[in-house]
Amino acid sequence: MESALSRTTTLSVVIPMFNEAAVIPALVARLRPVLDALAVDYEVVAVDDGSRDDTVSALFDRGREWPQLRVLRLRRNSGHQAALTAGLHRAVGQWVVSLDADLQDPPETIAEMLRVAREDGVDVVYGVRADRSTDTMFKRNTARGYYWAMRRLVGVDLPAQAGDFRLLSRDVIEVLRRLPERAPVYRLLVPSLGFPSAEVRYDREARAAGETKYPLRRMMALAWESTANFSAAPLRLATWLGMSSFLLCLALIVFGMVVHVSGATIPGWTSMFVAVLLLSGVQLICLGLLGDYVGRIYATVQNRPAFHIGFDSRDERDEPAGAKPVARGDDRTPSFDSVVAVRG
Repeated sequence: MESALSRTTTLSVVIPMFNEAAVIPALVARLRPVLDALAVDYEVVAVDDGSRDDTVSALFDRGREWPQLRVLRLRRNSGHQAALTAGLHRAVGQWVVSLDADLQDPPETIAEMLRVAREDGVDVVYGVRADRSTDTMFKRNTARGYYWAMRRLVGVDLPAQAGDFRLLSRDVIEVLRRLPERAPVYRLLVPSLGFPSAEVRYDREARAAGETKYPLRRMMALAWESTANFSAAPLRLATWLGMSSFLLCLALIVFGMVVHVSGATIPGWTSMFVAVLLLSGVQLICLGLLGDYVGRIYATVQNRPAFHIGFDSRDERDEPAGAKPVARGDDRTPSFDSVVAVRG
């Protein structure tokens, strides 16, 4: 069924959502006219990342009037990148656009992205933020620092000011689906694949409604995920710290021998205290860094899924008339109307 749909669906728009009920009316009001004007077969894959507000109910309400709107609901909150992964893996279009729900990245840019991809024959079109004046000074500076650090630590040809607003061809999607990444960071992973790419510049707008889902804590977590997933720099830092402490210990040994030969008397506990503290601190840093990588290896060996799909409205709509529901393990798909009734 999915292969047949992928041959007829030209464009998929994947939108991860977490507690975005307030912005859904504005999102639909701007996105639907843009996609209808393209005159192509399309779908909108709205991925609910375990929202605790009325996001799911609002999506189903809009889905009654917008048949191209497809609701993909995760069983629990799995994070923005995991929700994006679920949407990319389930999208069926020949071209797939990832878009945030807050309307800071204007949906009107999608038409330009699709035109550039077709005319230039590229597989990736990045949405690059030419103007970020609507963001706070802190957000702009931290973003600038993130891209600067990633270019030097990771070595990826990372487009400046390019977030998760991008267009990907079906070839790129299939490669991403085959990668064994458990916690992908797409703003680094996609450029690392080396597909032909282009850029479309736009002015970043203010959030249409609701609150940001990327506070400082999440931004720091993204920076660490980016570094740990694509670079061994922290391990090399541990190695350099170990070598530095070793050289310092050699210097202290030489100093102690010189003092002993000269006959000078010094309190022995001071040097011992400093040496123990220094070595213990370096060892703890190194163990912490190594432990994080060992934890990642452990999680990879377990091979647990990063997300669990609880419901996909397309499965219900594609069910033949009169057919009995197909059991999908413990992932039983409820009827479209019953979910609306429960959530509404």
